[in-house]
Amino acid sequence: MRSAAEILFRLRQETTNLRCWVSPPDLPPDFAEPPSPLPGLPNPAAVIDRLRGSAFAQEVESIAEHSLNGRYVLFGEPQEWGISPEWRRDIVSGKVSGTAYFRRVPYLNSAVTGDHKVIWELNRHQYLIALAQAWRFTQRREFLDRVEALLSSWQAANPPWSGINWCSALEVAFRAWSWIWVWHLAGQALSAAARRDLLRALYQHGYHLEHNLSFYFSPNTHLLGEAMVLDALGRLFPEFPRSAQWRNLGTSVTRQQLVSQVQNDGSYFEQSTYYHVYALDMFLAHYLIAGEPMPEKVARMAEFLHALSGPQREIPFLGDDDGGRFFHPYGPGSQYGRATLATCAMLFQRPEWAGSAADLQQQAAWWIGESALQVAECGAPPATTFFPDAGLWIVTRNNLHLIADAGPFGRGSGGHSHSDTLSLVLRIGAEELLIDSGTYSYLGDPAARERFRSTAAHNTVRSGGFDQATPAGPFRWIDKPTVRVIERSEHMLEAECVARAFTHRRRFELGTDCLIITDSIEGPPPIEQFWHFGVAPELIALGKYRVGSSAELVIPAGAEARLESSWRSKVYGRREAAPVLRVTLSGAGPHLTRIYFTSN
Repeated sequence: MRSAAEILFRLRQETTNLRCWVSPPDLPPDFAEPPSPLPGLPNPAAVIDRLRGSAFAQEVESIAEHSLNGRYVLFGEPQEWGISPEWRRDIVSGKVSGTAYFRRVPYLNSAVTGDHKVIWELNRHQYLIALAQAWRFTQRREFLDRVEALLSSWQAANPPWSGINWCSALEVAFRAWSWIWVWHLAGQALSAAARRDLLRALYQHGYHLEHNLSFYFSPNTHLLGEAMVLDALGRLFPEFPRSAQWRNLGTSVTRQQLVSQVQNDGSYFEQSTYYHVYALDMFLAHYLIAGEPMPEKVARMAEFLHALSGPQREIPFLGDDDGGRFFHPYGPGSQYGRATLATCAMLFQRPEWAGSAADLQQQAAWWIGESALQVAECGAPPATTFFPDAGLWIVTRNNLHLIADAGPFGRGSGGHSHSDTLSLVLRIGAEELLIDSGTYSYLGDPAARERFRSTAAHNTVRSGGFDQATPAGPFRWIDKPTVRVIERSEHMLEAECVARAFTHRRRFELGTDCLIITDSIEGPPPIEQFWHFGVAPELIALGKYRVGSSAELVIPAGAEARLESSWRSKVYGRREAAPVLRVTLSGAGPHLTRIYFTSN
């Protein structure tokens, strides 16, 4: 059921879209070319001089070299797309879609178009920023020639408002964000024709965003990212005819999303750690470009990320991840929060959030300027923290890091949430002992999509083979459970999950060398626990398993256990074998699982 306001909005939207498809907007003949570098962003010259010859510069040059050879670094590794990529082709399935009016493209039907996420990652054009940076570091003209060739190829293959690469306004925003940085870093060095075509394309992307903000379809990071980039286009390119409208609309929507999407404890409302990093980066970029102080709520987002990251400064993949990043999407996805925290350390004067100098080079230097390249000193995360809106109990003790999830699914459809209530992840130092399985796929493998976000893919309990909620498509849950915290202290958490088919109560008690997990379940048999390991466990006695070099797991008395091969995904689109212990419990409980550990 749609409201009258939504129907009217959509009618106006589609009228504008059809008009733009038939006759795309263009810049006026007397358009004054904007300067490059852009006055609204820090001048990169000092950063370039400071980082030339550094490990970061070498990384960027390597990414650029791959691009010269038709290999684009996506999802953490170079992928062969060719010198002139097929921009609408999914290289995994081989499926290619055409250039129909973008509303006629069934991009959610992977049988027709392939996995849109794989296609869109290439079309975000973030490697063009690396090419522009590499040109600044080396002055090798071939890097800029490659930028021009790729932009020309893309514009020829993706007419305005046509094809899969116009279907998602967020992807339009990501691409525009990349082009903003290309213009900022290298605009004046491009040929006159390339400059004209890039500015026209940026204007068309802004026009598309203005009329296609995701107020009704995906009012989450989609709406936030679209509004933030629309505002950036309005502020950074005041020469554009509609810049004032873009700035006003983008600012209004972005700041509304800070209120509606960020919970009071600083966590992101979709219950996804990966999307939390996305959202925090988007808010940071917005306020930096606006030249305004960071709101206190953004600081709380950084506090949450700091606690999540733990001593190893790595985020666990709770909820969905999509393998991407708002800026500099290279390296392990679990480490993407490092550059964000380092940026926050500079902006909020919180040195305990900072990490290594390398963390500052990826983002802070470009967004804040050369002054951000200070020697960073990493501080310790808080010892025990509870985030009531997210329901996360996070304990850091020396090199031990424990995260227990006593929170609900995300609001609305919970599309990026997983069925993981009362699960936990645990690591000691570099060893991942208990892990979240990750995401792997959205649409490319529907069976894997359901498997990776299921209750059985997490360190929790299911009853009668039922998930905690019922999946209703790849981005929707129905019959979501209710969750409540019963008792909590510095060393203990007890909570209850009431699902449609069963009720699960779990108590975590952390001692000096042992974590005791007590489960009580009301529901149909079989009642199963799942323990997903990041290191191979070893059976050392009946019901006792050595896990890594620092822990032992002891299953409940009377339970039956079977060690199986499962999957984990460290980055979107790739999976690897990982062990899981399936424990069948006898009766309602209570059932005690003990994890003994040593930590320094």
